[in-house]
Amino acid sequence: MGKYFQGKYQPRNPQKYVGDVDNIVYRSSWELKAMNWLDSNTSILKWGSEELIIMYVSPKDGRPHRYFPDFVMQYKTSKGEIKHAILEVKPSVQCQMPKQPKRQTKRYLNEVVTYAVNQAKWEAARQWASKKGWDFVVLDEYALNIAKRPRAKA
Repeated sequence: MGKYFQGKYQPRNPQKYVGDVDNIVYRSSWELKAMNWLDSNTSILKWGSEELIIMYVSPKDGRPHRYFPDFVMQYKTSKGEIKHAILEVKPSVQCQMPKQPKRQTKRYLNEVVTYAVNQAKWEAARQWASKKGWDFVVLDEYALNIAKRPRAKA
């Protein structure tokens, strides 16, 4: 997910932040980019980082776990409607079932487990959001304008 780094984010618009404004932690450069966008975008009315807990059952162990989505936001649409969304920042490779290699490797098995756990978290988040009338969106490197989407082969 790019160069890994973390730190504390200092918002330029602290009145928009929902939660402890002195303890906003980013865990990657991608999350930092998303925070800058949430903080500076005038259509975003409120936002929070890891402020929501959603329960899900992990396919890894069959037990309930807590999922803290990366962000929640309240925003105004171009039509003036107020909406809410849950945002998750993930590389596109973790949003797709890994391609099975000729022989099963430990890396491939770990990627399959990561994919399955992410899918379980996101399905729980979609259901939670749907009940509230919210959206659930995964932001990958293309949505964050970190990379250009590869062109489809002709």
